[in-house]
Amino acid sequence: MVLESKLAGEIPQGTPRILLVDDDKSVIFSTSTILRVSGFAQVEYLTDSRDVMGFLGANNVDILILDLFMPHLSGEQLLPEIRRHHPNLPIVVMTASDEVEIAVFCMKNGAFDFLVKPVDENRFITTVNKALEVRNLRRQVDELKRSLLTGYLENESAFADIVTGSQKMRAIFQYMTSVASSSEPVMITGETGVGKELIAKSMHLASGRLGEMVSLNIAGLDDALFSDTLFGHRKGAFSGATKNRQGMIRRAQGGTLFLDEVGDLDPQSQVKLLRLLQERIYYPLGADVPLVSDAHILCATNQNLRKLMEDGRFRADLYFRLSVHEIVVPPLRERSEDIPLLTNHFLELAANSLNKPQPTPPPELYTLLASYHFPGNIRELRSMIFDGVARHKSGVLSMERFRHLIHERRGAGSPNSHSAVVAEGEESGYIFPGVLPTFKEVEGILLKEALLRAKGNQGIAAGFLGISRQALNQRLRKKKL
Repeated sequence: MVLESKLAGEIPQGTPRILLVDDDKSVIFSTSTILRVSGFAQVEYLTDSRDVMGFLGANNVDILILDLFMPHLSGEQLLPEIRRHHPNLPIVVMTASDEVEIAVFCMKNGAFDFLVKPVDENRFITTVNKALEVRNLRRQVDELKRSLLTGYLENESAFADIVTGSQKMRAIFQYMTSVASSSEPVMITGETGVGKELIAKSMHLASGRLGEMVSLNIAGLDDALFSDTLFGHRKGAFSGATKNRQGMIRRAQGGTLFLDEVGDLDPQSQVKLLRLLQERIYYPLGADVPLVSDAHILCATNQNLRKLMEDGRFRADLYFRLSVHEIVVPPLRERSEDIPLLTNHFLELAANSLNKPQPTPPPELYTLLASYHFPGNIRELRSMIFDGVARHKSGVLSMERFRHLIHERRGAGSPNSHSAVVAEGEESGYIFPGVLPTFKEVEGILLKEALLRAKGNQGIAAGFLGISRQALNQRLRKKKL
């Protein structure tokens, strides 16, 4: 007999599937109750050991909890058979016998752990969680091997909204696919404007979870507002609480909760988030009975959490709990091959948004944009393109606005500016820490560097140097470059 805790259609995808095999129905009842109270929604059982192999062959099971002494077919007989046909399935043996020889036999035949009845609840749940972690790690390794060796990307449609041709991004997608089924938190890091929220949305789609993705920006939230927004409250919990409020964690049930700017989390709120991650339970404000959450937690930040941790502003235990899986999104300057793709994409979006014909970009535009550092990354590129299209009248898209913005932002202290070059020198602040070059030598170096960055385009090179194209031509002839 098989009993599910819910109808199959109500169980969110990605929920661990646990199978209990025991001929004692009282043990089945008590064990399944402990599991469900601890947040495991999909618990099933078999009382006839002869049905086990057929069930495992027809269904995907994440962990098997097996009794040893049963009529018809004992657990000792089943264990080697299960291991032979399902080598990656974690098996936890639970039995009334505490004989050392039996324990040794079980562990030699591939049991994940051996527990003696009656089992301590905390130890039991800890063992189940560890077994599921091992199961997930095996799946991730298998998926990574397959994707890296073949280049295959499962569920490619989940990444359709991310415009890229970068191999770095492709490798990130493969990693995301391999950990998508994991219930462990995922940390997304990267500079401002790289598209962390878009990565989170793709992660949610790749997971196949049936619930919705709910986003919460933590920046500016104190502990009271964070708790009320995330966990909700009961009527009368505080002055002004005239009715129940459903928190975002409840809305994300069976889906994904995305916490943006997690580096700004209040110290008291950090404790509450840690408890949610460890125990999967939470209390709405004013409630005495805890609620269980199965939402997958994704976090994002552009801050250095390790530095915040070292400074005592971010809990070490929360940092390590959040960083089980980490996705580092590269800045735009490290994937400049995406600039033409993104430029054309934003040109189309801007034209549609402004109800104008899509302008034709001059080929030099891509070279100009690729030479810029883009401290604001994709968000900054988008704003540039939208501004350029808004000012565009007809014909080929003018480069003047782009030259002006890049020149202006370089002068404002971007990493390409003079001040940044000084900062990269020795502690003395010298740009040239060795022998000081002459004016003629510096001029030649600047001309060569400008042409190199402009990929030979003299108009763009002249813009870099702040001179006219005619003046650049004169200097090039003079230097015989």
